[in-house]
Amino acid sequence: MSDSNVIKLAQPGALTDPLTEILRSGARALLTQAVEAEVAEFLAKHTDLKTETGQQRVVRHGHLGVTPCRIAR
Repeated sequence: MSDSNVIKLAQPGALTDPLTEILRSGARALLTQAVEAEVAEFLAKHTDLKTETGQQRVVRHGHLGVTPCRIAR
C-alpha cells in the first residue's frame, strides 16, 4: 500500500474509444475549414497590394509561383 495521494491523469490521446476519435477528427476538420476560410478572406482583402515590380505583396506560403533558380557552386 502506498501513502501517496498523487492521482495519475490520463494523457492526451490516451483514450481510444471510437466516439472520442470521431469527435477529435470532426474537431480537426472544423478547425481546418475555419483556418482555410480565414486565410482566403485575408488574401482576398489584400489582393490590391503589390510590390514595386508588380507582384502580389501578400501571398499564401508556397503559392507564389516563382520558378526555382540554379545556384552556382
